[in-house]
Amino acid sequence: MRSVLKLCGILALSGALLAPAGAAASTVRFDDNWKEQRFSFFSSNDFGLEGDTLSVRSDGTVSLLWTKLDARLWQTRTARWEWRVRAGVPATDLTQKGGDDRNLSLYFVFLPPDIARRAKDSDILELMDQPKARVLMYVWGGAHAAGDILPTPYLGERGRTIIRHPAGTGERRESIDLAADHLAAFGEPAGSLVGLAVSADSDDTDTWIDASIRALRLLP
Repeated sequence: MRSVLKLCGILALSGALLAPAGAAASTVRFDDNWKEQRFSFFSSNDFGLEGDTLSVRSDGTVSLLWTKLDARLWQTRTARWEWRVRAGVPATDLTQKGGDDRNLSLYFVFLPPDIARRAKDSDILELMDQPKARVLMYVWGGAHAAGDILPTPYLGERGRTIIRHPAGTGERRESIDLAADHLAAFGEPAGSLVGLAVSADSDDTDTWIDASIRALRLLP
């Protein structure tokens, strides 16, 4: 683990040295390009697409909202956003299938460049089901410590949960080094960032979530 973390630091420094000075951030718009993926016909969150802001309300429900990214954003290695939880679910064990409710999850879906080009017409479930897909899920929720990197019971070796904040309410601003987190989570450099997704999950605890994500920015 120490050698992996050391390599993370080296790669992060290299990225900073190689990135163009003043590299512009790309703002992610929450608009009609985002599509909902239901997991049950009778269970759907209420997502509000408001341009710079995504509002999320979940009332004993679970679903996922997703979008694919243009190829010009595939080399994204840094992300920033703000999120807020006004009402949330209780702490749960996010490593267990069923009973793993959480306030918000923000997914970053990576594929090797050659597979990314071939999968450009795939939906989010098809992308995440690719054997070489790698998914980083940044989570606000769970009975875990901030910074924990956890296995996900749904994606196997393809996915990792990264706890940003345990269960609770409040407002936070995030700045994420995707390259370093990908290396720490999977032991390999990140591929092409092909998609994003947001989920809220309150169906197992039959509780209520009122939350939002705003000012989502992607940087090379």
